[in-house]
Amino acid sequence: MKIIVPMAGRGSRLRPHTLTVPKPLIPVAGKPIVHRLVSDIAKVLGEPIEEIAFILGDPAFFGADVVTSLEKLAHELGAKASIYRQLDPKGTGHAIMCAEPSLSGPAVIAYADTLIRADFDLDKTADSVIWTKKVDNPSAYGVVNLNDKNHIVELVEKPQEFVSDQAVIGIYYFKDVGVLKTELQYVLDNDIINGGEYQINDGIKRMMADGKVFVTGKVAEWMDCGNKNVTVETNQRMLGFLEQDGEKLISDTVKEENANIIPPCFIGENVVLKNTTVGPFVSIGDHTVIENSTVKNSLIQAHSSIKNANLDNAMIGNHVKYNGNFETISIGDYSTLE
Repeated sequence: MKIIVPMAGRGSRLRPHTLTVPKPLIPVAGKPIVHRLVSDIAKVLGEPIEEIAFILGDPAFFGADVVTSLEKLAHELGAKASIYRQLDPKGTGHAIMCAEPSLSGPAVIAYADTLIRADFDLDKTADSVIWTKKVDNPSAYGVVNLNDKNHIVELVEKPQEFVSDQAVIGIYYFKDVGVLKTELQYVLDNDIINGGEYQINDGIKRMMADGKVFVTGKVAEWMDCGNKNVTVETNQRMLGFLEQDGEKLISDTVKEENANIIPPCFIGENVVLKNTTVGPFVSIGDHTVIENSTVKNSLIQAHSSIKNANLDNAMIGNHVKYNGNFETISIGDYSTLE
């Protein structure tokens, strides 16, 4: 089994946090989004992963430290890491084809901007599985249309009339991903463009037209990391799941001085808490210091200093200095104070 991870996007909706860190590398509940996604997929697949192919963007942004991080992730899962580049953002189908040498045999394709909780039960009789989640407002999503055999016969983007309430979440299984490669090559060769880009859906539609059987797989939870508010919400939900799983969330190296921690919280290595209440639903990265503050429902990354703050629904990046009793402020592009 292979896992193919297109992750070349810059994550503009999550700025300023993605100005210096690619969105898939933003930590949520103490672990980068792509690390958590790939690890969870490998866990629920229940079979050896031989290769993980990562499709990255410009090396000036997705640099050597990103490559090293992803190679380490693959090694920890017993897999070979393959690194590819999508230097020109031409769509989801084009991104997959950038990993053309790895497109053979059984594979899961997973876009690295969501997190899931699922128990994958692969239907090995089907040519492909598209994972979906029931949603209340299907007109805001791409959804699947099913026939009386519960086979997927159509993919419909943001339907104005009801088709189904099963939204496509961006995770796919192909019994032989080489078939998708052939169809996507046709899409590229014949310049089949939708929304100004080459889309994975056009390759899938050609497979369906050729009689390939597509079925749905269901996830229990589907968590987005598209913008700041939903990322903070995803952090909350993931912390709750990890607490239920009994995962250790607070480092033994945390230094507390008149501090109160209300679980669930993730607190990294060598964090200092002074005269501070933290939680619930707070993640704090390594080597961050928080003083004279109250923090809840928030994400704070590494090497930051927070003083005299009352934070709720906050997302603070790395190497930030924030004092709630400020007079002089220097804030980067796309930042918001509310």
